[in-house]
Amino acid sequence: MSEAKLEAWHEENRKFAPSAEFAAQANAQPSIYDEADANPEAWWRRQADRLTWEKAPTSTLEWDLPNAKWFSDGTLNASVNCVDRHVAAGRGSKVAYHWVGDREGESRTITYADLQVMVAQAANALVELGVVAGDRVAIYMPMIPEAVVAMLACARLGAAHSVVFAGFSADALSSRILDSDCRYVITADGAFRRGAPSPLKPAVDEALRSCPDVKAVLVVRRTGEDVVWTEGRDYWWHELVERQPTEHTPEFFPAEQTLIIMYTSGTTAKPKGIYHTTGGYLTHVATTHHYIFDLKADTDVFWTAADIGWITGHSYIVYGPLANGATQVMYEGLPDSGGKDRWWKIIEQYKVTILYTAPTTIRTLMKWGEEYPASHDLSSLRVLGTVGEPINPEAWMWYREHIGANRCPIVDTWWQTETGGILVTPLPGISVTKPGAAMRAFPGISVDVVDNEGRSVGNGEGGYLVVTKPWPGMTRGIYGDPARFLETYWSRFPGVYFAGDGAKRDADGDLWLLGRVDDVMNISGHRLSTTEVEHALVGHPAVAEAAVVGASDDTTGQAIVAFVTLRLSADDASKDQTEVIEEIRAHVARVISPIAKPRQIILTPELPKTRSGKIMRRLLRDVAENRHLGDVTTLTDPTVVNMIAGLMGSHTGSED
Repeated sequence: MSEAKLEAWHEENRKFAPSAEFAAQANAQPSIYDEADANPEAWWRRQADRLTWEKAPTSTLEWDLPNAKWFSDGTLNASVNCVDRHVAAGRGSKVAYHWVGDREGESRTITYADLQVMVAQAANALVELGVVAGDRVAIYMPMIPEAVVAMLACARLGAAHSVVFAGFSADALSSRILDSDCRYVITADGAFRRGAPSPLKPAVDEALRSCPDVKAVLVVRRTGEDVVWTEGRDYWWHELVERQPTEHTPEFFPAEQTLIIMYTSGTTAKPKGIYHTTGGYLTHVATTHHYIFDLKADTDVFWTAADIGWITGHSYIVYGPLANGATQVMYEGLPDSGGKDRWWKIIEQYKVTILYTAPTTIRTLMKWGEEYPASHDLSSLRVLGTVGEPINPEAWMWYREHIGANRCPIVDTWWQTETGGILVTPLPGISVTKPGAAMRAFPGISVDVVDNEGRSVGNGEGGYLVVTKPWPGMTRGIYGDPARFLETYWSRFPGVYFAGDGAKRDADGDLWLLGRVDDVMNISGHRLSTTEVEHALVGHPAVAEAAVVGASDDTTGQAIVAFVTLRLSADDASKDQTEVIEEIRAHVARVISPIAKPRQIILTPELPKTRSGKIMRRLLRDVAENRHLGDVTTLTDPTVVNMIAGLMGSHTGSED
């Protein structure tokens, strides 16, 4: 894309510098980049001192592509770093979590001292069940404090946890249990969604029909709904855990002890069990959390609006914030559980200072209207963040204006399950940000944008985003499949890690992420990113959200099909759908090119989203290609995709 068109994306190339007051007090000062660039390994070794080590490492990096070891001769315990050391330092009365339930009025306040007791009891219970260091434990739970406690109890024992998002089906759960040979499962009877109970235990029961080696299932009573019980295998949390001693003596483990196994979703291929080890991962997430969100642990209230079933929740709800002694909000519900202003009520009530969420969710909040945030006091906010996908400039500006009151820096972060923590981001207090730009690599991280031959591209050009040097939070591989790890991430461009994402450098050399390269469409020989077209679509004032997919076309090879949710003004509402659609198509042609005009625009009141807020483009591709729909159990509302299929079948839209 030309620089002129990039400018069209972010409206007159606006840039935003932090205030002088914010910059002066920021954790990150401009010298941080020079310090890290001078000797990245030494810089990361200094960052490792954020942690409490039982034996401090003398080794920093051992690198034999694609295998890395960080701080390998050091020993530590992740649970101690996240809980015990804060209590020992006299901060036991500090709030660790303000937990807010799906149902309005339901909340719990958990201090670090409370958390220490809960983790100790859970660890003792797991020992009673037979869990030992090196075991794998599956966790299939809603967003309740016991989910965090379960993770930390596993870490305390040196057992790797494999958290499976509670929206996944029984088949997805069983495949993950089998792949990592989990012998224990921690779950709940159910969760609440918009006030109604949603069962979880039945999915576990179904999954375990094909997992005969699971020895025990520990169940939290959350909804009180009746569940089927298998004596000798199933145990109630409140009966087993809460009778345990409130103290537990931790062991310390090598830095390369496996901490996490997290499965990335697969559409056709088998899901990949990405695993992370302890010392490097904890160093990475604690360091990035401290600098990127400018955390002031004594005063900030941090809220990552995500689920622990994803890496965002692992790194920036559990391990990073707790390692830094932060106070957090943890929320069980959906953005509109209890009303479309639920988030803003929470921010107002708990005086949240840092909010981290997904662009898809921001666009949903935009669609509902600025009157909802405007009716609440959001003045406590001082830093905003985005995660999960590229953010379009219009959503970025809405976030800045209506949530951040034009004073909060926005950190638009790029990273993946495989990277463990954030790799590309602005730094508040330093960066002059641009709406929609991820800006540059975090200190100590080396990234590049390369062409098909692996050559670095110049400013104003695009290509493939690669990471050229090892980093502490990097995955150590795909569990049980080292050959697949090498092939998937290290073969496309020999010697460097290929993330699978495209990116562009603008005229200043700043990075713009363009999403997955497999989301690139070939329209009459012209390669267009779905993200590029989506950004153009939501740049039209009538469009609230958009998702774009490529569909087979006899003439052009592929054609663009756009699924669009409107936010009609009074003027737009007076037009018929055909007129609005044609205006939107013309807008895309102006912003990108006539080639980028969608063949069809399907107007739909909702887009299919997972419970973490991500749009399920895979299902939209199935709809556009008239294929059988795959698994829809992870959707917030599985009926949405059938409704869209009906709209597609009725030819709602526009074609040339």
